[in-house]
Amino acid sequence: MNKQNPTLADVAKIAGISQMTASRALNDRPGVSRQTRDEVLRIAVDIGYVVNRSAQKLSGGRNGIIGIITPMLDNQFASELILGVGRAARAVRYETLVYTIFDEDRDTHRSLINLLQQFADGVVAILPRESIYFDALAAAHVPVVLIDQRGSLTTFPSVSVDNYGGARLAVEHLAELGHRRIAFISGDETIEGVRDRRRAYDDAIDQLGIPRDSALVTTGDLSQMKAFEAASGLLKLADPPTAIFAANDLSAFGVIAAVRESGLRVPDDISVIGFDDIPMAAQVHPALTTIRQPFQQMARAAVNTLLASIDGAEAAAARITLPAELVVRDSTGRVPDSRSKGATRRGKIPREVRPKRSQPSIVPPQHRTEVE
Repeated sequence: MNKQNPTLADVAKIAGISQMTASRALNDRPGVSRQTRDEVLRIAVDIGYVVNRSAQKLSGGRNGIIGIITPMLDNQFASELILGVGRAARAVRYETLVYTIFDEDRDTHRSLINLLQQFADGVVAILPRESIYFDALAAAHVPVVLIDQRGSLTTFPSVSVDNYGGARLAVEHLAELGHRRIAFISGDETIEGVRDRRRAYDDAIDQLGIPRDSALVTTGDLSQMKAFEAASGLLKLADPPTAIFAANDLSAFGVIAAVRESGLRVPDDISVIGFDDIPMAAQVHPALTTIRQPFQQMARAAVNTLLASIDGAEAAAARITLPAELVVRDSTGRVPDSRSKGATRRGKIPREVRPKRSQPSIVPPQHRTEVE
C-alpha cells in the first residue's frame, strides 16, 4: 500500500469489499448497509484516505451525513437528544454518525476531526467541552451547532432550554407549597446550564424573601451517587431542609434514595424536585416532580439550524432558547405541619392542569422539520 497516498482500492481491500461498494459507502449511495458504510468510513480515516469533497461541493453534491459528538452515552439526557437529532435528520434524508469524546484521548481527537472534516456535512455537538474540535471544524468550513452548552464557544449557533427560567419555576413551586428551607444540590458548574440553574436558585431565594443559608447549597456532579451523599449530609443538619431541588433528575433519584434510607418519606417529610424530565422521572416511586426540557424540539431546532448553515445561511451567532416547563407529579407536597410556621397544611398536591412554562428572552424561529 502506498502509505503517502492511500487509494480507494486500499480502503476496499482492508474492508474486504469491492471498490464499487467502497465508493458507494463513501459517497452515501443506496445499496450499502449502515454497518458497512460506518466500517468503510472508519478505515478511510485510519489509513488517511481523503474523499474529494471539493469536487463533490462543486457538483452540488453532499455526503448526507450529520455527525453527532457527545462526552456521554450512558444516561437518558444524552440518549434523548441523540434520538431526537436522529429522527429530525432522517426526516430530511440525512444519516447520523455518533461519537463519544474523552478529553484525555488526543489520538481520538485527531482521528475524529479528520473523520468529520471528510465525511460530515455538519456536526451537532451535545454538551461540548473542548474547543479543539470546533476550531478545527470551523477552519475546514464544516458547520457546527451546539446543544445545551455554549460557554466561550460564542461564535457557534446553539440550542438550549431556558435553564434560568426553569430553575426559577422549581424554586417558586416549592415556595408556593410553604417551603422556606429549600436546599439546592448543584452539579459541575463548568457547564453553563448548571451555572444558570444555580444563579436562578440564588435569585429566587432572595426575591422570595427567604433567608439565605449557605449550608443548604452543596455540590454534586450530576450523578445519582454524589447526590445521595450530598442529600445525606443535608438531612443531618440541625435545621434540615423541607425541600431539595436537584440540578438534574439523576441527582433527584439519589436524593429520594437518601431520604428513604434516613427513614423519612417523600413528599410527606421532604419534597424533591429535579430538572430534565427524562423518561425515568415518571417511572420512579414517587413519580418525580421536575422541570421538563423539550428534547425533541431542541433536537429539531439544532438540525434545522445546521441545515440552514449547510445551505449557506449565516447563523454564526444564533442562539435559540426554548421554554422549560414545570411538571408536577408526586414528589413534592406542602411543608410538614411540624415545620410549617404558618404555611398551608402538609400533604400531596394534585397535578396541575395547566403546566407552567418559563419565558425565555429569545423565541426560536419556526421549525421547518416536522417530526412527531
